Amino acid sequence: MEETDTIDFRALEKELQAALAADKKYQRENAAKFRAVEQKVASYEEFRDIVLASHLKPLERKDKMNMRKTVLWNCHVTSTTARTGITQEESAYISQKEDCQPGTSSDFYRAWRHYLQSGPERYQTLLHLGAPNLGHLFRVDVGFGLLGELLVTLAENFKPADCAAVLEILHSLSRTGRFGLNLSLLSSAERESCQKLFQKLRSLYVTRPTEEQELEKPHSGDDGDEKLLQELSELYQIG
Repeated sequence: MEETDTIDFRALEKELQAALAADKKYQRENAAKFRAVEQKVASYEEFRDIVLASHLKPLERKDKMNMRKTVLWNCHVTSTTARTGITQEESAYISQKEDCQPGTSSDFYRAWRHYLQSGPERYQTLLHLGAPNLGHLFRVDVGFGLLGELLVTLAENFKPADCAAVLEILHSLSRTGRFGLNLSLLSSAERESCQKLFQKLRSLYVTRPTEEQELEKPHSGDDGDEKLLQELSELYQIG
């Protein structure tokens, strides 16, 4: 009895639910891949879109009639509107969200695909969530095709002042489930964006920064960041 009293059944149930959800997701995406092959899609992008949309279901009339008011998901987006050029209409909304971050990877994916439309908006959302939250959301799997989109967003909107945060995000993503597989499925354009991102990161340690860049560049932990960058270059297969 004393041994059973120490078992955290709530944690076990949570772990079981996560495993069941991951298995269900795998089965759903795998079935979508077979459908895409049967349909003889014309391109890899079309194939990927079919798999990415495998979780979506058609709306019924009652769904449209009973739509509830949405609330702000990313509460930090509006506060940074003036600095980033993001309009309030572009802010990320998810139905029935009471906090400022998604609770599951499905919540994140839904917002990413349907509400976060602009690159700067997506970039600010990734920085706001941070590496720990992203690592927790995608601990099972980043999801088919999403890794490439995350890398493109980071590459196209990167700022020197965000160097440490971006490195931590890259490190967190590299520790997610099936990272090697997702990395191998990057398109040529996504792989090129990944290389450009690492080139920008490396330039902060190779070139002598200007006075303006020196003000933007974080000063704490530079040696550790440079070592982490080297490790990440190997993980992301950057030559």
